[in-house]
Amino acid sequence: MASPRNYSTAPVFEFLLICFPNFQSWQHWLSLPLSLLFLLAMGANATLLITIWMEAALHQPMYYLLSLLSLLDIVLCLTVIPKVLAIFWFDLKPISFSACFLQMYIMNSFLTMESCTFMIMAYDRYVAICQPLRYPSIITDQFVVRAAMFIVARNALASLPVPILSARLSYCAGNVIKNCICTNLSVSKLSCEDITFNRLYQFVAGWTLLGSDLILIVLSYSFILKVVLRIKAEGAVAKALNTCGSHFILILFFSTVLLVLVITNLARKRIPPDVPILLNILHHLIPPALNPVVYGVRTKEIKQGIQKLLRRM
Repeated sequence: MASPRNYSTAPVFEFLLICFPNFQSWQHWLSLPLSLLFLLAMGANATLLITIWMEAALHQPMYYLLSLLSLLDIVLCLTVIPKVLAIFWFDLKPISFSACFLQMYIMNSFLTMESCTFMIMAYDRYVAICQPLRYPSIITDQFVVRAAMFIVARNALASLPVPILSARLSYCAGNVIKNCICTNLSVSKLSCEDITFNRLYQFVAGWTLLGSDLILIVLSYSFILKVVLRIKAEGAVAKALNTCGSHFILILFFSTVLLVLVITNLARKRIPPDVPILLNILHHLIPPALNPVVYGVRTKEIKQGIQKLLRRM
């Protein structure tokens, strides 16, 4: 017979985050690599932002878009990882009702903002390679400002109903979330109401935003590849591909981790429930840690800027 606590109709003021419900001993082993990745993500993105800000040669639209990506990565990391580490280290499982839905909103909106930023960056590379003579007149500082406003407005508004729909539910099935973070599905399943519309909206909105971005990215790179294969000048193909290489690697990081996460969620019955939880954490940590490293290693101008910054210190 269910306990009164688990099926109480009393209002919920806080939730309890239970990381890895089946393997809680993992927490101590995971805390060290997660902490190192978190420090790498924060340090690398901060270094990249400072380098672009201080180096005049990097005051160009392409690097402004990269700065926006770094800012999104920093916010995503700070929204998720400190709370996860607090659970691992200090057993601070409670999270307030409002903080939980704020975290949910930031995760949903900033994830799609990153996807949209990759799409704008793909368009930037398309213009640079396919229409090089028009690049200075198309990709301007004003273009970057308008693109940034579009990225924020589209995804902030489209993601807003997700936490609102979840927050309006009545929670009568307890307050224990079997996850390290407040995902919509993990939280809403605690409700005693019908959550079909809640899940349907997130599914449709999420895949509409991510899917449209992915289609435009694929189209951009299809046109780029078509133009590159026509280039006959010696070394021109390698130079063109190198121009897109860093951006393409970042998209692969982002898409691969997201795809694995989606597959594991669809195959929940065949996979231990702790695996999707771990992948969800890593999806908010690995791309932010690797994005600035890839650009720092592969982009000559950024590498030189970082070297100058280190000499000044």
